[in-house]
Amino acid sequence: MDFIFVEELRVKAWVGIYAREKAAPQTVEIHLTFGVPDAAAEHDDIATTIDYAKVVERIRAELAERHFNLLETLGEFVVHLLLDDFGAPWVKIRIAKLGVMSGVRRVGIVIQRGRDGSTPPDVPL
Repeated sequence: MDFIFVEELRVKAWVGIYAREKAAPQTVEIHLTFGVPDAAAEHDDIATTIDYAKVVERIRAELAERHFNLLETLGEFVVHLLLDDFGAPWVKIRIAKLGVMSGVRRVGIVIQRGRDGSTPPDVPL
């Protein structure tokens, strides 16, 4: 399986349970790795792979419109977007809130899922 990665994607998202987090969107940083068909490299055709520009556009659009109480729920939403809507066989995502606590640079989650419940060997994120 081949992989596409998107690193340090910064997105405005409505996420959090505290009043300050519900008052305005906050920036989250997303690192995303997802499987693509091996045929993409063989055929050199965008139609045989997952267009990362469309993935990024969709993530930005969806997160601008929805509110999530938990970062975990936001992460699961993005994972299922890749698995169900884009057809990725496998997804690994790391999402972090930036500067939400004094003296802490990032607070976040990591999720790894395969469409059939399997997980391939660890892929660096």
